[in-house]
Amino acid sequence: MLDVQAMKDDRRIPIQKVGVKGARYPITLLDRKAGKQHTTATVNLFADLPHDFKGTHMSRFIEVFETYRSDLTQPRFLSMLGEIRGSLEAARAYCDLHFPYFIEKKAPVSGQSSMMSYDCAYNGEVWDGGSEYEVSVSVPVQTVCPCSKAISAYGAHNQRGVVTLTVELGPFIWIEDLVALVEDSASSGVYTLLKREDEKYLTEKAFDNPRFVEDVVREVYRKVEALRKFPSFSVEAENFESIHNHSAYAYVTSRA
Repeated sequence: MLDVQAMKDDRRIPIQKVGVKGARYPITLLDRKAGKQHTTATVNLFADLPHDFKGTHMSRFIEVFETYRSDLTQPRFLSMLGEIRGSLEAARAYCDLHFPYFIEKKAPVSGQSSMMSYDCAYNGEVWDGGSEYEVSVSVPVQTVCPCSKAISAYGAHNQRGVVTLTVELGPFIWIEDLVALVEDSASSGVYTLLKREDEKYLTEKAFDNPRFVEDVVREVYRKVEALRKFPSFSVEAENFESIHNHSAYAYVTSRA
C-alpha cells in the first residue's frame, strides 16, 4: 500500500514537533495505599520530523502508547519515548501526560474520609544519548493574608489557591509525598468533606499560620531543596484573592 507520509519533501523545512494532541486515554499508575490507581489522562505525543520526510505516521504514537499505558513508571515512560523515536526515525520524541490523581484524606478532627483530586502531569523528552523527565503536582491550599491579619482589629481575609510543584526526577518519589509537602507549606490544606469541628480546627489553624504567596513558594522551595533528590525543580503559587479582582502570584525555580 502506498506510504504517502514516507514520500520525500523538497521544501527543506524540518519540523520540531509533530504528532497527536489531546488524546483521552485510560492509564494505570502506582498508588502508595492501593498499589495501583486507574485514571484518565489527556495525552500529547510528539516527535521531530526531518526536512526530507513529507509527514509522520500518526498511528504509531498511539500504537506504542497503548502497549505502555498500564505501567507508566519513569523507566517505562522513557522507554516508550525511545520506542516512538525509533519507530518514527526521529531525533527527539516528547510526551506530556495530564491526569487527575486521587488521594483519600481524613478530616483533621472528625476523621471523616473523602477523596481529593489533584491535577498532575508527567513530561518527558528523549534524544540520542539523553533524556529529561519531570513530574508536576497542582495542590489546592488555603492561605490567610499576613498583612490583613496584622492591620485588622479582628479577622483576616483568606483565599483558596493552587500551588504547582514540578520536579525533575532523580530518584522515585510518591505523588502523595509531594502533595503533603506542599500542603504543609500553606496556611492549611483543603478537603472535600468537613464537619463543623473540622471547619473550626482548619479556620483557627490557618489564622495562626498566615502566608503570602511569597511565603508559600519559599517554604516549598526550602523543603524540596532539603530533600536533595532532584536535579532541578520549580514552584508556582496562585491565590484567587477574596477581596481583590485579581490573583496574587509567585514563582521560583532552582534553575540558574
